[in-house]
Amino acid sequence: MSRSAETGLSPILVTADDLDLAVQLAVTVLREAPPAAWDGKAGSLEWDCWETVEHLSDDLFAYAVQLGPKAPPLDGEVPFVWESRRPGGPANAIHANREAGPAGLLQVLEASGALLVAMVRTRPPQTRAHHVFGTSDPEGFAAMGIVETLVHTHDLAQGLGLAWNPPADLCARVLARLFPDVPESTKPWPTLLWATGRAELPGRRRLTTWRWDGAPRACAQLSPARK
Repeated sequence: MSRSAETGLSPILVTADDLDLAVQLAVTVLREAPPAAWDGKAGSLEWDCWETVEHLSDDLFAYAVQLGPKAPPLDGEVPFVWESRRPGGPANAIHANREAGPAGLLQVLEASGALLVAMVRTRPPQTRAHHVFGTSDPEGFAAMGIVETLVHTHDLAQGLGLAWNPPADLCARVLARLFPDVPESTKPWPTLLWATGRAELPGRRRLTTWRWDGAPRACAQLSPARK
């Protein structure tokens, strides 16, 4: 039985407003980075910080366009061309103009996020679209976009020397939506980092492989009660 059934409470859904908040918080933090820092590695990733923002922008764009067709494909991605600009670099459809500098790069991120926000707001909740981790709905794609934004901003903050500590309630909602089997006794943000292979939790080693479950749920679970 789900928590909502046990308690009689309405399920707490992940919304377009949640996604918009995540993107705006990320852009605000990343604007603090010194211009010379963008060529450094992003945390434990093999990409530099510029490439990582392009990858995050591409994730948000890809989720938006996947929801875009009137009848979204269920057996594969909308066939944009994703390609790397160097061996080992991220394979993206989205690339920022280097001449626009970091301010332009963050505009690309904000614009890509806005596309996904708009799609989540306007597509009917019964819409289904393909993702490699399972066919999902607009709420699921919003949650995926939030996870991408939060954890890649963590990677970037490590590389850029910035502080990043997203809201606990936002982390808790996406954990409940995409990672329902994670521990509930630990704080949401460290738990999300653990669930995405970026940190250890007490008594739990850092994951070397991980995935979320994007499948729509008949009754969304309540966010875990965490502090």
